[in-house]
Amino acid sequence: MNLKKRLIIANASTVIIPVIVTVFIALAVLFVFVKLSGHDLLLENYQRLSEIKFQLINSEANISQNSPEVVEEESFQRHLQEQLARINGEVIIIKQEKVIFSSKNFSKIDVAKCLEAGNIQGKSEPVLIGDVSYTIELINLKFKDGSQGSVLLLAPVDRAVANLKSILVLSGVLFVLTFMLSNIVVSYQFSRSIIKPLQNLQSAAAQISRGNLDHPIVEEGDQEIQALCRDLELMRIKLKDAVYTQFKYEDNRKMLVSSISHDLKTPVTSIKGYVEGILDGIADTPDKRERYLKTISFKAQQVDQMIDDLLLYAKLDLNQIPFDFERTDIEEYLKLCLQESEPELDANNIRISFHNELHEKPQHVLLDRERMKRVIMNILDNSRKYISKDSGEIKILVRDTAASLIIELRDNGSGIEVGDLPYIFDRFYRSDAARSKGSGLGLAIAKQIIEGHSGRVWAVSHGEEGASIMISLSKL
Repeated sequence: MNLKKRLIIANASTVIIPVIVTVFIALAVLFVFVKLSGHDLLLENYQRLSEIKFQLINSEANISQNSPEVVEEESFQRHLQEQLARINGEVIIIKQEKVIFSSKNFSKIDVAKCLEAGNIQGKSEPVLIGDVSYTIELINLKFKDGSQGSVLLLAPVDRAVANLKSILVLSGVLFVLTFMLSNIVVSYQFSRSIIKPLQNLQSAAAQISRGNLDHPIVEEGDQEIQALCRDLELMRIKLKDAVYTQFKYEDNRKMLVSSISHDLKTPVTSIKGYVEGILDGIADTPDKRERYLKTISFKAQQVDQMIDDLLLYAKLDLNQIPFDFERTDIEEYLKLCLQESEPELDANNIRISFHNELHEKPQHVLLDRERMKRVIMNILDNSRKYISKDSGEIKILVRDTAASLIIELRDNGSGIEVGDLPYIFDRFYRSDAARSKGSGLGLAIAKQIIEGHSGRVWAVSHGEEGASIMISLSKL
């Protein structure tokens, strides 16, 4: 439920509930009263009450329209008596505190009670005379001789009808009390539905501020609050991922510094040793000095290559190197790469061959030709380092599936341990069986470049018969 609907329901409830409760209780009170008193509060009673009021008003009007002396006339008195007789009413005429006419024998006490009730009409209960209750209308007169007089009009009224005022007053008080109570209850429930979720959000925010990102934020409350909880939960998850990534980058940075120090230490130590050998006169012949200098040059090239690989990997990792894609015939491209690598492989007594298993020819892909050449060269160089047989062999196979091209570079080297297969493309991963010679960045760079082509790379071990590096690229 949304907040707007809840507000409408809450406001409506504060009025509807008191009305329903008041009507129900009022009806219950009336039912009990009728059963206990034996009176029948039907429509006829209320019609009779209206008739009595009408007759009293007519009688008052007759008296008011005539002069005060007319009430002393016998004909007028009979007329007034007949008019009130229609409702079983009575009339009393008083002059100078003496009753000069009465339609019924009333005692002095009854007359006094009627006068008292007439003076406070509208505020008193009906007057009980004998076994009949009367409502009193008092008309004060002043005669020509200066004397004071009064006309009392008595109309019978049912006790049940007389109690109607009390029931109405009770209903009004009951409505006010119910209205106040329902407002308190509805306001409490409404505020609880909002405050409780907000308190939970506050608690979760406090946990996050203390660094506890594992405390989940539960969706609860109305739709708007649920949306807020959902957004804050997404923020918590992203913040947790960001912190995890930061820790991961920090660990990688530490590992990077450690690995660079380790990788650079070996060639630098060699360079330092050979330079000291020349300075100390150990290389005392021209041939020896030339061999020392060539070794120093080779080690310097290794250091330079490691630095280049490190810079390239860092740029690839930060997406700072744009790719220049071209539509390329994959068969023609791979043959060109083999031609460039063939002399070095021949020098190491390694035979290389190409096998085209494409269903359709030619097949084209989008490649950054220079970057992908780096991938092929890195993989071939990695294979060359781990082929220890007298007659090494590298096969390049290309085949296609419904949506992609698969390039397989297979060698007959020492193979890869199965447990190392998921990690050989991680930077600086070291395992003798996982081909850890060199800078440790060659396969990591290859993976970054292939993923930049929206491709995928993985390794397959053939045990002692070698290993394969598999590359998957999307076809055009």
